[in-house]
Amino acid sequence: MQFSKSTDYALHALIHLGQSEHPNNIGIKELSATLGVSESYLSKIMSKLRQDGIVRAVPGVNGGYELARPAEQITFLDVIQVIEGRQQLFECSNSNSRQHLLLAEEGTVRDQKRQGKCECLVAKVMNGAEQHLHQYLRERTIQSVLDEAFKRCDYEADKK
Repeated sequence: MQFSKSTDYALHALIHLGQSEHPNNIGIKELSATLGVSESYLSKIMSKLRQDGIVRAVPGVNGGYELARPAEQITFLDVIQVIEGRQQLFECSNSNSRQHLLLAEEGTVRDQKRQGKCECLVAKVMNGAEQHLHQYLRERTIQSVLDEAFKRCDYEADKK
């Protein structure tokens, strides 16, 4: 599994927007220069984030983008699902094979044979992993990354 560069840029853009030392809104030129990505490419990413209510576009000469909600309310999962989509990561494509029936759980085979559906043990493992990944990403917010960055900066300053 690999997330796209768009997800990387979206997360970094949101972290940049969430830094308190910056003004409330930041123009696309500054964001694109900071991230090292073209304005047009970043504009498409920011448009997706705006449509989903993660950022807000501020019109005008001094306009730009700002977070539409507090950084502690924007999870990594929110951002990934906006950019990558909300589809399942794994789908068992072998559900009609003899192998699938061998891997179906014993306890559910009798009950589900009548319905023609058995839970594949491979799918069960993969879906469990996806649930753990989603939970982990749900617990990580833009603010949690900013807090960690500030702790590191404070630690480095204390070492000097």
